[in-house]
Amino acid sequence: MEHLIGATAAILGTVCWLPQTLKTWRTRETKDLSLPANLLILTTLTLWLIYGLMIAAWPLILGNVISILLVGAIVTAKLKFG
Repeated sequence: MEHLIGATAAILGTVCWLPQTLKTWRTRETKDLSLPANLLILTTLTLWLIYGLMIAAWPLILGNVISILLVGAIVTAKLKFG
């Protein structure tokens, strides 16, 4: 049961970044995005990834790798277009 909860949380936590990432790159509009907030989120995701690796929790690892890529794309867009 705990694996199902972990996998569900990983999927939802990852999917929530997809619309913002796609919209940001499609519109190239970043003025309403906070760079410090997104850098903090990126740091948090990285720490969760490290923790997931330490305890070998695949839902944490996979979810955070994908989330890091998506939030990293938002940060890149902010730096490039902002």
